[in-house]
Amino acid sequence: MRLVSFPGGRGAQPGAVVATADGDRLLDLGHLARDVTSLLGDDAALAAARAEIEAAGPAVLVDFDPTVLLAPVVPSKILCLGYNYRGHVPDGTDPTADDPEWPDVFAKTANTLGGPNDPVVIPFDATDVDYEGELAIVISRRASRVGINEAFDHVGGYSILNDVSDRAWQRRQSQWLLGKCSDGFAPVGPWVVTPDEVPDPQDLLVEVVRDGEVTVSQSTSTTIFSVAFVIHHLSQVLTLEPGDVVTTGTPQKLPEAQAAHRPLRGGDSVTVRISGVGALTTRFIDAPEATS
Repeated sequence: MRLVSFPGGRGAQPGAVVATADGDRLLDLGHLARDVTSLLGDDAALAAARAEIEAAGPAVLVDFDPTVLLAPVVPSKILCLGYNYRGHVPDGTDPTADDPEWPDVFAKTANTLGGPNDPVVIPFDATDVDYEGELAIVISRRASRVGINEAFDHVGGYSILNDVSDRAWQRRQSQWLLGKCSDGFAPVGPWVVTPDEVPDPQDLLVEVVRDGEVTVSQSTSTTIFSVAFVIHHLSQVLTLEPGDVVTTGTPQKLPEAQAAHRPLRGGDSVTVRISGVGALTTRFIDAPEATS
């Protein structure tokens, strides 16, 4: 299922995007749960949603307008990984030789959350804003000190996050917080895809398209730390709550893209697409000039 959050009479409410012969349509699931997070944690509600999707006819499906979608979940925390993809190594070289022992974890604060249609405002004095396309894991059940073999019991589904970063602020300190946490620097969406449609999160192609050119293209099979390990590892220190978002890092830019890279500026757009999950396009706009 592709679960979305859209504006309704009671505020944000959950729905499912249903593929039909005439294109995608929307099924309102607000009678089953108050939001997507609640739906993901309720097996009975999920089963009912699947049954309704299978039986859905024209009378219950409505026009689907992707331009009104909201962030599919509102996490209490967003936890991210740095340097989690292996780079290219020459033939005959052990690709795991330089693997770190532990993941490099950082957080994005609540003010960074954005929906799939929210533009990202480039801060007025920013000089080096960059993008990072990442697979996002959405937690469905509280996870505290879970074993690696139980980690997937806590996964509600998968989405896409663009880890927008201000490299200038990132370079100013050993901790990355201020480089990662400008307002709106974590657009998420457009939906959450349930695990039955993503049987192996370690076999997905992550690509980023900027200015019509593919700048990133790498499989999640090349990550150092798997989805299961990351959930297990994080839960040893803090409790993951329903709706929390955990991302798995970004692949390196392709060499030609890195050579031609320039910082993001107003008018740019970046699309992150992940096989089996979907595509998230983010528009960037300049901050308005301050007025006296």
